[in-house]
Amino acid sequence: MAYWRRSQPQMQASTESVAVAPSSSAPVRTAKSPRPRMMRQYDLVERVRSYNPDTNEDLLNRAYVYAMKAHGSQTRASGDPYFSHPLEVAAILTGLKLDDATIVAALLHDTIEDTEATRAEIDQIFGHEIGALVDGLTKLKRLELVSREAKQAENLRKLLLAIADDVRVLLIKLADRLHNMRTLEFVAPASRHRIAEETLDIYAPLAGRMGMQEMREELEDLSFRTLDAEAYAVVTQRLDALAERNRNLIGEIESQLSKNLRNNGLTARVYGRRKQPFSIWTKMERKSVGFEQLSDIFGFRVVMNDLEACYRALGVVHTTWPVVPGRFKDYISTPKQNDYRSIHTTVIGPGNQRVELQIRTEEMDKIAEFGIAAHAFYKDGVGSPTELLKRESNAFAWLRHTIGILSESANPEEFLEHTKLELFHDQVFCFTPKGKLIALPRHANVIDFAYAVHTDVGNSAVGCKVNGKF
Repeated sequence: MAYWRRSQPQMQASTESVAVAPSSSAPVRTAKSPRPRMMRQYDLVERVRSYNPDTNEDLLNRAYVYAMKAHGSQTRASGDPYFSHPLEVAAILTGLKLDDATIVAALLHDTIEDTEATRAEIDQIFGHEIGALVDGLTKLKRLELVSREAKQAENLRKLLLAIADDVRVLLIKLADRLHNMRTLEFVAPASRHRIAEETLDIYAPLAGRMGMQEMREELEDLSFRTLDAEAYAVVTQRLDALAERNRNLIGEIESQLSKNLRNNGLTARVYGRRKQPFSIWTKMERKSVGFEQLSDIFGFRVVMNDLEACYRALGVVHTTWPVVPGRFKDYISTPKQNDYRSIHTTVIGPGNQRVELQIRTEEMDKIAEFGIAAHAFYKDGVGSPTELLKRESNAFAWLRHTIGILSESANPEEFLEHTKLELFHDQVFCFTPKGKLIALPRHANVIDFAYAVHTDVGNSAVGCKVNGKF
Protein backbone atom coordinates (compact mmCIF):
# COMPACT_ATOMS: atom_id res chain seq x y z
CA MET A 1 0.00 0.00 0.00
CA ALA A 2 1.18 3.50 -0.70
CA TYR A 3 0.81 5.83 2.26
CA TRP A 4 1.02 9.40 1.02
CA ARG A 5 2.08 12.11 3.43
CA ARG A 6 2.44 15.81 2.76
CA SER A 7 5.13 16.26 5.41
CA GLN A 8 8.45 17.10 3.78
CA PRO A 9 11.94 16.29 5.02
CA GLN A 10 13.94 19.46 5.45
CA MET A 11 15.63 20.54 2.20
CA GLN A 12 18.75 22.43 3.18
CA ALA A 13 21.44 23.88 0.95
CA SER A 14 23.91 21.15 0.09
CA THR A 15 27.66 21.32 0.17
CA GLU A 16 27.95 17.65 -0.71
CA SER A 17 29.44 16.66 -4.07
CA VAL A 18 27.49 13.86 -5.72
CA ALA A 19 27.47 12.86 -9.39
CA VAL A 20 24.19 12.09 -11.09
CA ALA A 21 23.07 11.09 -14.55
CA PRO A 22 20.05 12.55 -16.34
CA SER A 23 16.65 10.89 -16.10
CA SER A 24 15.60 8.63 -18.96
CA SER A 25 11.84 9.08 -18.53
CA ALA A 26 9.78 10.19 -21.52
CA PRO A 27 8.66 13.84 -21.57
CA VAL A 28 5.32 14.61 -19.93
CA ARG A 29 2.65 16.23 -22.11
CA THR A 30 1.35 19.52 -20.69
CA ALA A 31 -1.00 22.21 -21.93
CA LYS A 32 2.04 24.29 -22.98
CA SER A 33 3.77 21.46 -24.84
CA PRO A 34 3.69 21.54 -28.64
CA ARG A 35 1.45 18.86 -30.11
CA PRO A 36 3.71 15.91 -31.02
CA ARG A 37 3.81 14.44 -34.52
CA MET A 38 2.04 11.09 -34.64
CA MET A 39 4.16 8.09 -35.52
CA ARG A 40 3.74 7.04 -39.15
CA GLN A 41 3.14 3.49 -40.33
CA TYR A 42 6.71 3.05 -41.53
CA ASP A 43 8.04 4.38 -38.20
CA LEU A 44 6.14 1.70 -36.29
CA VAL A 45 7.20 -1.06 -38.68
CA GLU A 46 10.84 0.00 -38.44
CA ARG A 47 10.69 -0.01 -34.64
CA VAL A 48 9.48 -3.59 -34.62
CA ARG A 49 11.85 -4.65 -37.39
CA SER A 50 14.82 -3.33 -35.35
CA TYR A 51 14.43 -6.26 -32.92
CA ASN A 52 12.37 -8.70 -35.02
CA PRO A 53 13.58 -8.88 -38.64
CA ASP A 54 10.81 -11.41 -39.41
CA THR A 55 7.98 -9.06 -38.40
CA ASN A 56 4.72 -9.29 -40.35
CA GLU A 57 4.79 -5.86 -41.97
CA ASP A 58 1.42 -6.35 -43.66
CA LEU A 59 -0.26 -7.19 -40.33
CA LEU A 60 1.16 -4.08 -38.64
CA ASN A 61 0.13 -1.84 -41.54
CA ARG A 62 -3.41 -3.23 -41.65
CA ALA A 63 -3.85 -2.76 -37.90
CA TYR A 64 -2.53 0.81 -38.08
CA VAL A 65 -4.98 1.77 -40.85
CA TYR A 66 -7.90 -0.10 -39.25
CA ALA A 67 -7.49 1.58 -35.84
CA MET A 68 -6.93 5.03 -37.36
CA LYS A 69 -10.12 4.75 -39.44
CA ALA A 70 -12.12 3.22 -36.58
CA HIS A 71 -11.32 6.10 -34.20
CA GLY A 72 -11.88 8.61 -37.02
CA SER A 73 -12.38 12.14 -35.71
CA GLN A 74 -12.42 11.16 -32.02
CA THR A 75 -10.16 13.31 -29.85
CA ARG A 76 -8.62 13.04 -26.40
CA ALA A 77 -8.96 15.60 -23.62
CA SER A 78 -5.65 17.08 -24.81
CA GLY A 79 -7.17 17.82 -28.21
CA ASP A 80 -4.93 15.23 -29.86
CA PRO A 81 -6.51 12.69 -32.23
CA TYR A 82 -7.68 9.72 -30.16
CA PHE A 83 -5.67 7.37 -32.35
CA SER A 84 -2.51 8.96 -30.93
CA HIS A 85 -3.17 7.09 -27.67
CA PRO A 86 -3.21 3.47 -28.92
CA LEU A 87 -0.30 4.39 -31.17
CA GLU A 88 1.76 5.58 -28.19
CA VAL A 89 0.81 2.45 -26.25
CA ALA A 90 2.11 0.36 -29.14
CA ALA A 91 5.30 2.45 -29.22
CA ILE A 92 5.90 1.80 -25.50
CA LEU A 93 5.56 -1.93 -26.13
CA THR A 94 8.07 -1.84 -28.99
CA GLY A 95 10.48 -0.56 -26.36
CA LEU A 96 9.89 -3.87 -24.56
CA LYS A 97 10.57 -5.73 -27.84
CA LEU A 98 7.25 -7.54 -27.88
CA ASP A 99 5.80 -9.73 -30.61
CA ASP A 100 3.61 -8.60 -33.51
CA ALA A 101 0.35 -9.80 -31.92
CA THR A 102 0.95 -7.66 -28.82
CA ILE A 103 1.76 -4.55 -30.87
CA VAL A 104 -1.34 -5.06 -33.03
CA ALA A 105 -3.56 -5.65 -29.97
CA ALA A 106 -2.22 -2.39 -28.49
CA LEU A 107 -3.23 -0.51 -31.65
CA LEU A 108 -6.71 -2.04 -31.46
CA HIS A 109 -7.22 -2.11 -27.68
CA ASP A 110 -9.92 0.61 -27.57
CA THR A 111 -11.70 -0.19 -30.84
CA ILE A 112 -14.37 -2.57 -29.50
CA GLU A 113 -15.21 -0.29 -26.58
CA ASP A 114 -15.05 3.12 -28.27
CA THR A 115 -15.88 2.49 -31.95
CA GLU A 116 -18.25 0.36 -34.02
CA ALA A 117 -15.71 -2.48 -34.26
CA THR A 118 -16.77 -5.88 -32.91
CA ARG A 119 -14.93 -8.89 -31.53
CA ALA A 120 -16.15 -10.99 -34.46
CA GLU A 121 -14.75 -8.48 -36.94
CA ILE A 122 -11.39 -8.30 -35.13
CA ASP A 123 -11.21 -12.12 -35.13
CA GLN A 124 -12.05 -12.28 -38.83
CA ILE A 125 -9.51 -9.65 -39.93
CA PHE A 126 -6.66 -10.18 -37.47
CA GLY A 127 -7.21 -13.67 -36.06
CA HIS A 128 -8.45 -15.19 -32.81
CA GLU A 129 -5.21 -14.60 -30.86
CA ILE A 130 -5.35 -10.83 -31.36
CA GLY A 131 -9.12 -10.78 -30.90
CA ALA A 132 -8.76 -12.48 -27.50
CA LEU A 133 -6.18 -9.92 -26.36
CA VAL A 134 -8.39 -6.99 -27.42
CA ASP A 135 -11.44 -8.60 -25.82
CA GLY A 136 -9.58 -9.10 -22.54
CA LEU A 137 -8.67 -5.41 -22.44
CA THR A 138 -12.22 -4.39 -23.40
CA LYS A 139 -13.69 -6.32 -20.48
CA LEU A 140 -11.40 -4.50 -18.08
CA LYS A 141 -12.60 -1.13 -19.33
CA ARG A 142 -16.30 -1.98 -19.04
CA LEU A 143 -16.32 -2.44 -15.27
CA GLU A 144 -18.91 -0.20 -13.66
CA LEU A 145 -19.33 -0.68 -9.91
CA VAL A 146 -20.89 1.61 -7.37
CA SER A 147 -18.05 2.39 -4.98
CA ARG A 148 -14.65 3.68 -6.05
CA GLU A 149 -12.95 1.15 -3.78
CA ALA A 150 -14.92 -1.74 -5.23
CA LYS A 151 -14.15 -0.54 -8.74
CA GLN A 152 -10.41 -0.54 -8.05
CA ALA A 153 -10.61 -3.95 -6.39
CA GLU A 154 -12.69 -5.49 -9.15
CA ASN A 155 -10.43 -3.98 -11.81
CA LEU A 156 -7.46 -5.71 -10.22
CA ARG A 157 -9.36 -9.02 -10.01
CA LYS A 158 -10.38 -8.77 -13.66
CA LEU A 159 -6.86 -7.82 -14.70
CA LEU A 160 -5.32 -10.81 -12.96
CA LEU A 161 -7.97 -13.18 -14.31
CA ALA A 162 -7.30 -11.92 -17.83
CA ILE A 163 -3.58 -12.50 -17.28
CA ALA A 164 -4.33 -16.13 -16.46
CA ASP A 165 -5.15 -16.60 -20.15
CA ASP A 166 -2.40 -14.39 -21.59
CA VAL A 167 0.15 -12.29 -19.70
CA ARG A 168 0.35 -9.89 -22.64
CA VAL A 169 -2.93 -8.37 -21.43
CA LEU A 170 -0.98 -7.11 -18.40
CA LEU A 171 1.81 -5.68 -20.55
CA ILE A 172 -0.65 -3.76 -22.73
CA LYS A 173 -2.57 -2.54 -19.68
CA LEU A 174 0.62 -1.26 -18.01
CA ALA A 175 1.63 0.55 -21.21
CA ASP A 176 -1.89 1.99 -21.45
CA ARG A 177 -1.65 3.31 -17.89
CA LEU A 178 1.84 4.72 -18.52
CA HIS A 179 0.71 6.80 -21.50
CA ASN A 180 -2.38 7.99 -19.63
CA MET A 181 -0.13 9.10 -16.76
CA ARG A 182 2.11 10.99 -19.21
CA THR A 183 -0.93 13.00 -20.31
CA LEU A 184 -2.64 13.23 -16.91
CA GLU A 185 -2.61 17.05 -16.87
CA PHE A 186 -5.43 17.05 -19.41
CA VAL A 187 -7.71 15.00 -17.13
CA ALA A 188 -10.21 16.83 -14.92
CA PRO A 189 -8.48 17.95 -11.68
CA ALA A 190 -10.94 16.01 -9.53
CA SER A 191 -9.84 12.75 -11.17
CA ARG A 192 -6.08 13.29 -11.28
CA HIS A 193 -5.41 12.57 -7.61
CA ARG A 194 -7.46 9.36 -7.66
CA ILE A 195 -5.74 8.09 -10.83
CA ALA A 196 -2.29 8.91 -9.45
CA GLU A 197 -3.01 7.16 -6.14
CA GLU A 198 -4.34 4.09 -7.94
CA THR A 199 -1.20 4.07 -10.10
CA LEU A 200 1.04 4.29 -7.03
CA ASP A 201 -1.00 1.67 -5.14
CA ILE A 202 -1.47 -0.91 -7.89
CA TYR A 203 0.15 -0.35 -11.27
CA ALA A 204 3.64 0.82 -10.25
CA PRO A 205 4.22 -2.00 -7.72
CA LEU A 206 2.68 -4.50 -10.15
CA ALA A 207 5.20 -3.41 -12.81
CA GLY A 208 7.93 -3.83 -10.20
CA ARG A 209 6.62 -7.27 -9.21
CA MET A 210 6.91 -8.22 -12.88
CA GLY A 211 10.54 -7.04 -12.90
CA MET A 212 9.84 -4.04 -15.16
CA GLN A 213 11.83 -1.57 -13.10
CA GLU A 214 12.09 1.33 -15.56
CA MET A 215 8.32 1.34 -16.08
CA ARG A 216 7.76 1.13 -12.32
CA GLU A 217 10.05 4.11 -11.72
CA GLU A 218 8.34 6.25 -14.34
CA LEU A 219 4.86 5.39 -13.02
CA GLU A 220 6.03 6.30 -9.50
CA ASP A 221 7.55 9.60 -10.59
CA LEU A 222 4.49 10.61 -12.61
CA SER A 223 2.26 9.81 -9.62
CA PHE A 224 4.60 11.72 -7.29
CA ARG A 225 4.49 14.73 -9.64
CA THR A 226 0.69 14.77 -9.42
CA LEU A 227 0.26 13.99 -5.72
CA ASP A 228 2.88 16.43 -4.42
CA ALA A 229 4.06 18.76 -7.18
CA GLU A 230 6.02 20.96 -4.76
CA ALA A 231 8.09 18.11 -3.33
CA TYR A 232 8.62 16.65 -6.81
CA ALA A 233 9.92 20.00 -8.08
CA VAL A 234 12.28 20.43 -5.13
CA VAL A 235 13.81 16.94 -5.45
CA THR A 236 14.12 17.25 -9.23
CA GLN A 237 15.83 20.65 -8.98
CA ARG A 238 18.31 19.30 -6.44
CA LEU A 239 19.11 16.31 -8.66
CA ASP A 240 19.61 18.54 -11.70
CA ALA A 241 21.88 20.87 -9.71
CA LEU A 242 24.02 17.93 -8.58
CA ALA A 243 24.25 16.70 -12.16
CA GLU A 244 25.51 20.10 -13.30
CA ARG A 245 28.09 20.39 -10.52
CA ASN A 246 29.44 16.88 -10.94
CA ARG A 247 29.11 16.24 -14.65
CA ASN A 248 32.68 14.88 -14.96
CA LEU A 249 32.60 12.44 -12.05
CA ILE A 250 30.50 9.74 -13.72
CA GLY A 251 32.85 9.69 -16.71
CA GLU A 252 35.83 9.41 -14.37
CA ILE A 253 34.36 6.40 -12.56
CA GLU A 254 33.30 4.69 -15.80
CA SER A 255 36.76 5.21 -17.30
CA GLN A 256 38.70 4.04 -14.24
CA LEU A 257 36.59 0.94 -13.68
CA SER A 258 36.58 -0.04 -17.37
CA LYS A 259 40.37 0.32 -17.50
CA ASN A 260 40.89 -1.80 -14.37
CA LEU A 261 38.57 -4.49 -15.71
CA ARG A 262 40.45 -4.57 -19.04
CA ASN A 263 43.75 -4.85 -17.19
CA ASN A 264 42.35 -8.00 -15.58
CA GLY A 265 41.27 -9.48 -18.91
CA LEU A 266 37.59 -8.58 -18.51
CA THR A 267 35.29 -6.90 -21.03
CA ALA A 268 32.33 -4.98 -19.63
CA ARG A 269 29.73 -2.32 -20.30
CA VAL A 270 29.88 0.23 -17.49
CA TYR A 271 27.35 3.03 -17.25
CA GLY A 272 26.04 5.30 -14.53
CA ARG A 273 22.52 6.38 -13.63
CA ARG A 274 20.91 8.43 -10.90
CA LYS A 275 18.06 7.36 -8.68
CA GLN A 276 14.64 8.71 -9.53
CA PRO A 277 12.83 11.52 -7.62
CA PHE A 278 10.23 9.27 -5.99
CA SER A 279 12.89 6.83 -4.82
CA ILE A 280 14.90 9.71 -3.34
CA TRP A 281 11.83 11.18 -1.64
CA THR A 282 10.67 7.93 -0.04
CA LYS A 283 14.20 7.32 1.26
CA MET A 284 14.23 10.80 2.82
CA GLU A 285 10.89 10.13 4.50
CA ARG A 286 11.84 6.64 5.65
CA LYS A 287 15.11 7.80 7.19
CA SER A 288 13.84 11.24 8.28
CA VAL A 289 16.83 12.92 6.64
CA GLY A 290 17.42 15.85 4.30
CA PHE A 291 18.59 15.62 0.71
CA GLU A 292 22.16 16.55 1.61
CA GLN A 293 22.38 13.57 3.98
CA LEU A 294 21.79 11.00 1.24
CA SER A 295 25.03 9.42 0.10
CA ASP A 296 24.07 6.99 -2.68
CA ILE A 297 22.05 9.05 -5.13
CA PHE A 298 23.81 7.59 -8.14
CA GLY A 299 24.97 4.13 -9.10
CA PHE A 300 26.60 2.12 -11.83
CA ARG A 301 25.69 -0.95 -13.84
CA VAL A 302 28.55 -3.29 -14.73
CA VAL A 303 27.40 -5.74 -17.41
CA MET A 304 29.63 -8.77 -18.02
CA ASN A 305 29.75 -11.56 -20.61
CA ASP A 306 29.16 -14.50 -18.27
CA LEU A 307 28.49 -15.54 -14.69
CA GLU A 308 32.12 -16.20 -13.72
CA ALA A 309 33.12 -12.77 -15.00
CA CYS A 310 30.61 -11.15 -12.61
CA TYR A 311 32.43 -12.49 -9.55
CA ARG A 312 35.83 -11.64 -11.04
CA ALA A 313 34.56 -8.09 -11.67
CA LEU A 314 33.44 -7.90 -8.04
CA GLY A 315 37.02 -8.60 -6.98
CA VAL A 316 38.30 -5.84 -9.27
CA VAL A 317 35.78 -3.37 -7.84
CA HIS A 318 36.73 -4.23 -4.26
CA THR A 319 40.45 -3.79 -4.99
CA THR A 320 39.85 -0.48 -6.78
CA TRP A 321 37.94 1.31 -4.00
CA PRO A 322 37.30 0.75 -0.26
CA VAL A 323 34.19 -1.31 0.46
CA VAL A 324 31.29 0.01 2.56
CA PRO A 325 30.55 -2.75 5.14
CA GLY A 326 27.10 -4.29 5.19
CA ARG A 327 26.14 -3.16 1.69
CA PHE A 328 26.85 -6.38 -0.23
CA LYS A 329 23.98 -8.48 -1.61
CA ASP A 330 24.26 -11.44 -3.97
CA TYR A 331 20.99 -11.63 -5.91
CA ILE A 332 22.66 -13.91 -8.46
CA SER A 333 22.88 -16.86 -6.09
CA THR A 334 19.56 -15.86 -4.47
CA PRO A 335 17.36 -14.11 -7.08
CA LYS A 336 14.51 -11.82 -6.10
CA GLN A 337 10.97 -13.12 -6.53
CA ASN A 338 10.55 -11.03 -9.70
CA ASP A 339 13.51 -12.87 -11.35
CA TYR A 340 15.94 -9.98 -10.75
CA ARG A 341 19.58 -11.12 -10.48
CA SER A 342 22.64 -8.95 -9.81
CA ILE A 343 25.48 -8.51 -7.34
CA HIS A 344 25.08 -5.29 -5.33
CA THR A 345 27.97 -3.60 -3.58
CA THR A 346 28.80 -0.09 -2.38
CA VAL A 347 32.29 1.45 -2.30
CA ILE A 348 33.90 4.77 -1.44
CA GLY A 349 34.74 6.19 -4.86
CA PRO A 350 36.45 9.37 -6.10
CA GLY A 351 35.77 12.49 -4.07
CA ASN A 352 35.04 10.30 -1.03
CA GLN A 353 31.56 9.61 -2.43
CA ARG A 354 29.61 6.42 -1.90
CA VAL A 355 29.14 4.61 -5.19
CA GLU A 356 26.56 1.86 -5.60
CA LEU A 357 27.34 -0.82 -8.21
CA GLN A 358 25.22 -3.58 -9.73
CA ILE A 359 27.13 -6.35 -11.51
CA ARG A 360 25.32 -8.77 -13.83
CA THR A 361 25.41 -10.60 -17.17
CA GLU A 362 23.80 -9.43 -20.42
CA GLU A 363 20.92 -11.85 -19.89
CA MET A 364 20.39 -10.61 -16.32
CA ASP A 365 20.47 -7.04 -17.63
CA LYS A 366 17.76 -7.92 -20.12
CA ILE A 367 15.58 -9.36 -17.35
CA ALA A 368 16.27 -6.32 -15.13
CA GLU A 369 15.20 -3.97 -17.93
CA PHE A 370 12.23 -5.83 -19.43
CA GLY A 371 11.19 -8.12 -16.56
CA ILE A 372 8.41 -10.52 -17.46
CA ALA A 373 8.31 -9.03 -20.96
CA ALA A 374 11.72 -10.56 -21.64
CA HIS A 375 10.07 -14.00 -21.40
CA ALA A 376 6.92 -12.96 -23.27
CA PHE A 377 8.62 -12.34 -26.62
CA TYR A 378 9.00 -15.43 -28.74
CA LYS A 379 10.14 -15.91 -32.35
CA ASP A 380 8.63 -17.89 -35.22
CA GLY A 381 5.44 -18.59 -33.27
CA VAL A 382 7.05 -21.45 -31.34
CA GLY A 383 5.10 -22.03 -28.15
CA SER A 384 3.16 -19.24 -26.45
CA PRO A 385 4.19 -16.49 -24.03
CA THR A 386 2.22 -18.13 -21.24
CA GLU A 387 3.92 -21.50 -21.80
CA LEU A 388 7.36 -19.90 -21.78
CA LEU A 389 6.58 -17.99 -18.60
CA LYS A 390 5.45 -21.10 -16.77
CA ARG A 391 8.90 -22.58 -17.32
CA GLU A 392 11.08 -19.52 -16.91
CA SER A 393 9.55 -16.87 -14.69
CA ASN A 394 9.22 -16.64 -10.91
CA ALA A 395 7.07 -13.56 -11.51
CA PHE A 396 4.56 -15.68 -13.41
CA ALA A 397 4.49 -18.15 -10.52
CA TRP A 398 3.48 -15.26 -8.25
CA LEU A 399 0.73 -14.31 -10.70
CA ARG A 400 -0.65 -17.83 -10.66
CA HIS A 401 -0.52 -17.88 -6.85
CA THR A 402 -2.36 -14.56 -6.62
CA ILE A 403 -4.96 -15.60 -9.17
CA GLY A 404 -5.56 -18.73 -7.11
CA ILE A 405 -6.55 -16.56 -4.15
CA LEU A 406 -9.47 -15.23 -6.21
CA SER A 407 -11.36 -18.46 -5.63
CA GLU A 408 -10.92 -18.10 -1.87
CA SER A 409 -12.07 -14.49 -1.51
CA ALA A 410 -15.54 -13.36 -2.51
CA ASN A 411 -14.93 -9.85 -1.17
CA PRO A 412 -13.24 -7.55 -3.75
CA GLU A 413 -11.86 -5.14 -1.13
CA GLU A 414 -10.41 -8.01 0.94
CA PHE A 415 -8.68 -9.37 -2.15
CA LEU A 416 -7.35 -5.90 -3.03
CA GLU A 417 -5.81 -5.42 0.41
CA HIS A 418 -4.21 -8.87 0.31
CA THR A 419 -2.73 -8.21 -3.13
CA LYS A 420 -1.41 -4.79 -2.12
CA LEU A 421 0.56 -6.45 0.67
CA GLU A 422 1.78 -9.11 -1.77
CA LEU A 423 2.92 -6.40 -4.20
CA PHE A 424 5.12 -4.85 -1.53
CA HIS A 425 6.90 -8.15 -0.87
CA ASP A 426 10.28 -6.47 -0.34
CA GLN A 427 9.06 -4.34 2.58
CA VAL A 428 8.30 -4.85 6.25
CA PHE A 429 5.72 -2.57 7.85
CA CYS A 430 6.27 -1.40 11.45
CA PHE A 431 4.45 1.00 13.76
CA THR A 432 6.01 3.47 16.17
CA PRO A 433 4.55 3.88 19.69
CA LYS A 434 2.66 6.91 18.32
CA GLY A 435 1.10 4.83 15.57
CA LYS A 436 3.19 6.12 12.65
CA LEU A 437 3.68 3.51 9.92
CA ILE A 438 7.27 2.93 8.77
CA ALA A 439 8.15 0.79 5.74
CA LEU A 440 11.53 -0.94 5.95
CA PRO A 441 13.36 -3.22 3.50
CA ARG A 442 12.84 -6.94 3.95
CA HIS A 443 15.30 -8.44 6.49
CA ALA A 444 15.70 -5.07 8.25
CA ASN A 445 16.57 -5.32 11.96
CA VAL A 446 15.58 -3.36 15.06
CA ILE A 447 18.49 -0.92 14.65
CA ASP A 448 17.20 -0.05 11.18
CA PHE A 449 13.80 0.62 12.75
CA ALA A 450 15.35 2.80 15.47
CA TYR A 451 17.15 4.97 12.92
CA ALA A 452 14.01 5.17 10.80
CA VAL A 453 12.19 6.65 13.81
CA HIS A 454 14.94 9.23 14.36
CA THR A 455 18.73 9.43 14.18
CA ASP A 456 18.92 10.17 17.92
CA VAL A 457 16.92 7.02 18.70
CA GLY A 458 19.32 4.93 16.67
CA ASN A 459 22.42 6.57 18.14
CA SER A 460 21.24 6.10 21.73
CA ALA A 461 19.76 2.59 21.40
CA VAL A 462 21.37 0.06 23.76
CA GLY A 463 18.95 -2.85 23.42
CA CYS A 464 15.50 -3.92 22.36
CA LYS A 465 12.64 -6.01 23.64
CA VAL A 466 11.34 -8.79 21.37
CA ASN A 467 8.21 -10.65 22.45
CA GLY A 468 8.58 -9.15 25.91
CA LYS A 469 12.23 -10.18 26.32
CA PHE A 470 15.45 -8.16 26.00
